[in-house]
Amino acid sequence: MASNPMNKKRHVIKLKTEQEVAVNLASYIADLSDKIVRQKGYITVVLSGGTLIHTMRELVKTYKESVNWSKWLVFWVDERVYPLDSSWSNYKLAMDGFLSKVPIPAENIYPINYTPDPDAVAIDYESRLKKLVKERTLPQSSGGFPIFDLMLLGIGPDGHLASLFPGHPQRFEKKCWVTFITDSPKPPPPRITFTFPVINAATYIAMVVTGGELADAVRKTLGPFVGPMPPIPCKELQVEASADMTWFLDGPAASKLPTTE
Repeated sequence: MASNPMNKKRHVIKLKTEQEVAVNLASYIADLSDKIVRQKGYITVVLSGGTLIHTMRELVKTYKESVNWSKWLVFWVDERVYPLDSSWSNYKLAMDGFLSKVPIPAENIYPINYTPDPDAVAIDYESRLKKLVKERTLPQSSGGFPIFDLMLLGIGPDGHLASLFPGHPQRFEKKCWVTFITDSPKPPPPRITFTFPVINAATYIAMVVTGGELADAVRKTLGPFVGPMPPIPCKELQVEASADMTWFLDGPAASKLPTTE
């Protein structure tokens, strides 16, 4: 079973295989969904792209009938600025692999409103979040940022999180809730992304990381560092986030961590 999400601290769950990560992640999400829906009547869930949606397969397989999907509100931590039916779209990835398989009401799903202008897309998405804050659907942190219940995130080999990349100024944005990038080092170039203050304000964060190509990034993120700033973007999450954070790692991803981690 996954770690109990009641404790406000960091958890690192090291498992042997990606399949074990999928099973444990499903249990964690289902348990947390039940808990939060009972507490407040709904749950706000933030998805990312990459391999996360595939790793969520056991949530559909095992908990499709028991999770109260009608109480889910779904958002994206980042999105490629392409039409929603594009193969680049994180929305399409989530729709094909997850959302089309569970009965979440369409009005509870918050994709981007596509235009070719990444700045305009970011401004629009932030304005929609501010409307939800005004309606009290999303609470605010003491710093004035929206608080999401659960963020499901991954990292890249370079330590990027969402679309916050090393060597790019979006990583340091502290005022905007949503920003944009036109020269992402990972294709495709145009994207929007939540900023670190929004990510760090979440109540629960699940970091889902599988594969040996991510072992160095995991080591740098979970290990100590010396210097004026974290060496990779994901380290800022580990240092600054107030969330209950659970890392789900398979054997290859955890292979360069100390045995005591």
